[in-house]
Amino acid sequence: MRQVGFILEDGFQVMGLAALSAFEFANMHLGREAYRLTVMSERGGTVRSSLSIGIETEPLAGSPDTLMVVGELLPRPLSQGLRAYIAEAGRTSRRIAGLCTGAFALAEAGLLDGRAATTHWAHSRVLQERFPLIRVDDDRIFVSDGPIWTSAGMSAAIDLTLALIEDDHGADLARAIARKLVVYHRRPGGQSQFSALLELEPRSDRIRRALVYAKENLRRPLTVEELAQAASVSPRQFSRLFREETGQSPAKAVERLRLEAAKAMLEEGRHAMDVVARDTGFVDRDRMRRAFLRAFGHPPQSLRRSLRLIEGDDASMA
Repeated sequence: MRQVGFILEDGFQVMGLAALSAFEFANMHLGREAYRLTVMSERGGTVRSSLSIGIETEPLAGSPDTLMVVGELLPRPLSQGLRAYIAEAGRTSRRIAGLCTGAFALAEAGLLDGRAATTHWAHSRVLQERFPLIRVDDDRIFVSDGPIWTSAGMSAAIDLTLALIEDDHGADLARAIARKLVVYHRRPGGQSQFSALLELEPRSDRIRRALVYAKENLRRPLTVEELAQAASVSPRQFSRLFREETGQSPAKAVERLRLEAAKAMLEEGRHAMDVVARDTGFVDRDRMRRAFLRAFGHPPQSLRRSLRLIEGDDASMA
């Protein structure tokens, strides 16, 4: 039996509690108390969420096998006692996870220095600015770096928890729990938090026109000159404006648009890999594979395999 401690403080985001259900269903499926859950706060007693919903908690005590810190809508500095507890857990607990802005708590405790981490996209830049030693990846559903895990916001807490359960008990149990929770079977940690066009969010109509043009013409080479023409500016001016407004190079942004389109085609399940690569502008399967590995940490074939597993599970349940 593994002890799992959840830390809440006033203002916590209720979606973080969805992780509790994943552990609950793990116990139900296994027919035993594989996980014993304790909801804690620094002083114990009633803690209120950002919606003023009260949750009873126990005072901080001991070192759980897995410690999970639930984030707040607006992360606040930790008290000295809470910071010390989380820092000590970094030395004594097997795993520590920061859900959503819970990553800020782990960072304050010094557990993310030199590590890769993620958080809700709306707070990722602040996390990077406040803690420059962290390698913040704002385009991941969750990130594991050794014993330290962090997730994006909202429903991503479920994905991280399913990954923890899979790490303990295997993929079959994680799939069974995902079905009970009516969610996609553990979205890969590398999956994007949001659509590329929304994330890039250019300020000017010129850059927006170029991105829309790129999305509608992915099969073309989409050189800087071609995109600049769509934006009605010179190539040199286009490259400067594009980086200023999006924080990325045109080439990286176009690759993200191609990846998004390729994933959508793969999820449809009707297209061969060569067709997906051609229609999204990767030209061949090898280039598409390398792009998937850079962005998501896994090849496109793994996405297709996971979809087939889900389809097989659904058929067996019909």
